[in-house]
Amino acid sequence: MLNIERRDFLRGAGAAALTTMIYPRVSVAADEAGPFTLPPLPYDFAALEPSIDAKTMELHHDKHHAAYVKNLNAAVKDHSNVASMKLEEILTKLPELPEDIRTVVRNNAGGHANHSMFWQIMGKDGGAPEGELKTAIDSDLGGLDKLKEDFNTKGGKVFGSGWVFVTVSPDGKLALTTKPNQDTPIMEGGRVLFGNDVWEHAYYLKYQNRRPEYLKAWWDVVNWKAVAERYAAAKSGKLAI
Repeated sequence: MLNIERRDFLRGAGAAALTTMIYPRVSVAADEAGPFTLPPLPYDFAALEPSIDAKTMELHHDKHHAAYVKNLNAAVKDHSNVASMKLEEILTKLPELPEDIRTVVRNNAGGHANHSMFWQIMGKDGGAPEGELKTAIDSDLGGLDKLKEDFNTKGGKVFGSGWVFVTVSPDGKLALTTKPNQDTPIMEGGRVLFGNDVWEHAYYLKYQNRRPEYLKAWWDVVNWKAVAERYAAAKSGKLAI
């Protein structure tokens, strides 16, 4: 997404189309204050029912993502040079960070980036891949049905916690990959087009141990309009996280 800040982020369905290109900044509690802030959801907690239940969305955003932001701010509090970096810069320069904060920053900056992307590429009535995005999916990933099959297979095979991603190169080429924990392709200089969270906290209240069922249902809430905006941003060199 583009590294643009807005203090007054519009919530609700009318704002959903904007969120792919905007990295919103909102106020946080005093004990969470710092350079990194929790972006609001661009829809209500129940908006993704029945694929993702409202309670899971509330806990996932307000507790899990908020904790990554809080922990990241705490880690960089005494390292002004790191605190002044953009999130994507931190992720690409992890080996250069002070050793005493490197692991906690890796985990929490990764979690912040992954979830900030995640909220924005979901939404009801997200349409279908069109135009250049559809062409890329067809040519690079074998079409939408093949993409879903391979994506779900990879996501189902992630051992423990992690993510399954579609990455995008500067020339628009797509590929599938998985990462453990809160790692992201950004750490290796790549860019994420979209991805799905396969940590148990993303689905366990509704699906328990049935991760394949969650992966299948998740496609019903992919916002292809938002993904197409990210694809265009990647090709123009403006996609950050």
